[in-house]
Amino acid sequence: MNEKHLNTLELPKILERLTAYCSFSASVELARALRPATDAAEVQRRVSETTQARAALQANDTLSIGGARDVRERAEFAARSGVLDPSELLNIRDTLISARTVQRALSRYAAMYPQLTAITNQIEPCGGLIAEITRCIDEKAEVRDSASAELSNIRREVRLVHDRLMQKLQRLISDSSNTPWLQEPIITQRGGRYVIPVKADHKGRIAGLIHDQSASGMTVFIEPLATLELNNQWRELQLAEAREVRRILGNLSALVGQEAAFIVRTVEALAQFDLALAKAKYADAIRGVAAGASAPRVIELRQARHPLLNADTVVPIDVRMNDDARLLVITGPNTGGKTVALKTIGLLAAMHQCGLHVPAESATLPVFEHIYADIGDEQSIEQSLSTFSAHLTNLVSFLGNVDAQSLVLLDELGAGTDPTEGAALARAILEHLLASGALCVIATHYPNLKAWAYMTDGAQNASVAFDDETLRPLYTLQIGLPGKSNAFAIAQRLGVPPDVLQKAQRYIDASDARTEDMLAEIAKLQRQAELARQAAARAQREAEANADKIRARLAGIEDERRALLAEAREDVNREVEALRAEVRRLRSRVLAAGGALDEIKAFEREAERLEEQAEREAARVTTREAPRPAPAPLQQKRPLRPNDRVRVRSLGADGVIGAITGEDADVQVGRMRMRVKLSDLERLHTAPAQDRPSEQLYESFDRPASPGMELDLRGLTSDEGVTRLEQYLERAVRASLPFVRVIHGKGTGALRRAIHTAIKDNPLVKSFETGQDGEGGDGVTVIKLVDI
Repeated sequence: MNEKHLNTLELPKILERLTAYCSFSASVELARALRPATDAAEVQRRVSETTQARAALQANDTLSIGGARDVRERAEFAARSGVLDPSELLNIRDTLISARTVQRALSRYAAMYPQLTAITNQIEPCGGLIAEITRCIDEKAEVRDSASAELSNIRREVRLVHDRLMQKLQRLISDSSNTPWLQEPIITQRGGRYVIPVKADHKGRIAGLIHDQSASGMTVFIEPLATLELNNQWRELQLAEAREVRRILGNLSALVGQEAAFIVRTVEALAQFDLALAKAKYADAIRGVAAGASAPRVIELRQARHPLLNADTVVPIDVRMNDDARLLVITGPNTGGKTVALKTIGLLAAMHQCGLHVPAESATLPVFEHIYADIGDEQSIEQSLSTFSAHLTNLVSFLGNVDAQSLVLLDELGAGTDPTEGAALARAILEHLLASGALCVIATHYPNLKAWAYMTDGAQNASVAFDDETLRPLYTLQIGLPGKSNAFAIAQRLGVPPDVLQKAQRYIDASDARTEDMLAEIAKLQRQAELARQAAARAQREAEANADKIRARLAGIEDERRALLAEAREDVNREVEALRAEVRRLRSRVLAAGGALDEIKAFEREAERLEEQAEREAARVTTREAPRPAPAPLQQKRPLRPNDRVRVRSLGADGVIGAITGEDADVQVGRMRMRVKLSDLERLHTAPAQDRPSEQLYESFDRPASPGMELDLRGLTSDEGVTRLEQYLERAVRASLPFVRVIHGKGTGALRRAIHTAIKDNPLVKSFETGQDGEGGDGVTVIKLVDI
């Protein structure tokens, strides 16, 4: 694509912002060199790469290239027999380690991030080079003693000679006979040799070589003859050490040179990977989305924003273009946002083809082979070009190359010359562009182009919105609605005399006025249609939301029903198991009592029959599809009372009323106690014995009658109340009641305390608690009983 047009769209500014998210210079170079691809497969690969990088960063926000450096130049230097210093070797090693870490991290997710894995698969491990550099150089960028046996021996000798030299010098400066001649009792260096500071007036007192003197001339630095040989040995060993270090660095550099091609390839792979991460981070920063691929001439942008403008204040635009509307004519007042709309469309298309996500709520973009833009003031004094000539020169440079794979963006087409001729030339250019099949977006002020767009197939009007009350632009793009300049409205608001405005209106060509009126009427009808469409869309969304709520509620009811069925199945299974245990116990008792054989057999036959009935009852509850038994006849002649058998309509389950409080009742359904509205209950007749096999079995064992689930002790003394309660609890436990409610009232609290004291150690009581708000509060105690 032509660099000039990409610069017009300000793509280089986008790429410069992208570089801020790159981690090293190699990826920065790639970011700045990024250009739109024109192959659809390559564009899709780039976009997928960014999408996968965003997903990878969301899964692991620490993912990076670590301490990698661009070491390609130093690797190539080593390949040319250059010797690298220790810090450069460490940079190469650290870069290879970072590359290896990235490769290992991505290898586990090859199926999730195939594009990223394809990049990291280009990394060359170079494990041997990493190990050798680590063996020879420490983290302070110094060659280790263990780098070679020779270096180890030399450094040991250096330390020994150095220690002997220091000891001898120390004895010299500590000798009291030398103290008067010394400027200071210290050891220092000059020219790489150890010396002592001697007063210049007494320099002959200590035999040795003078290496330097102070700036004042008062001190000379003498290497004593007594240490001359040791200084020579130490210096020779230092030189030998330097030669050995140089040899080791040369060997390591030779290894780097041998691996130079692999190192370069690894750095390039790291740069590509880091660029993918940078694109992902930039996409997060601009709240971008991956643009979907579209047909060759379809653009769909929803809530698209110019990426160089403040995301919190920029007004987003919606754009729709296709074969039926492939040429968009945008009209409206100056500073209304026409130019920003043009640049937004072009820049997002270029970003998409660079593999970047675009700042929009959703986007669908084709792949263009060319993007042409003539936007802004091209006036050039140096080239003697007026604004009109400059625009026309730029337009001519690409007009003959426009085809169906092109995107053309023209700002103020035909402006800067005679309006009549400019409008005619603009219309001819538009007809040429429309015939080429290109997607075109044109900004203009010519009114006759609005009528032309309305009457021409393939063209469509658009406008930037304008507030007629405040005379301020709204910056939104309205597809299908032509705009107007609002010159008279602005002039009136700014105080232009009315008679001047009236004259100006009379000077407007009648046909132009009729055209404007016609377009205004069309725009009004389109706005009404759009408002109706929006209202219908809102109604549809509300209906869908209500439907979702209903579906969610139904799903919740179904879950509750299943839970109740599951609990009922568990209750039935426990009761059936209890029946079986009771049958086994009675068989044992009859046999132990020595009953007649015929009686025992008859009892066994009866027990087997009851077991079969219990099995059938359990199977009926367990099987979901099994038909429910017909409800017992309803009886509504009297109000509901405690101990009435009732049906809970909302659950379709039967139970027994434990207590009634106001409009609510406590109902025992199986082993589950629940509070239900009286209006949700239906009283049932007592079922015949043959219809209640489990109850029949219990009755055959002479179960005591229930004393009721509620005992009212109000008005009794503490002693009377406790006595009544103990008798009541014995009957309730024999009747296998799971819990009871004792009403003692609030009063002074004496009766409540006496009852709580009595039941605290009662073996028939499992636990007790004060009633809830709907059960009577502190005036009621709910007692849970033991099972027998």
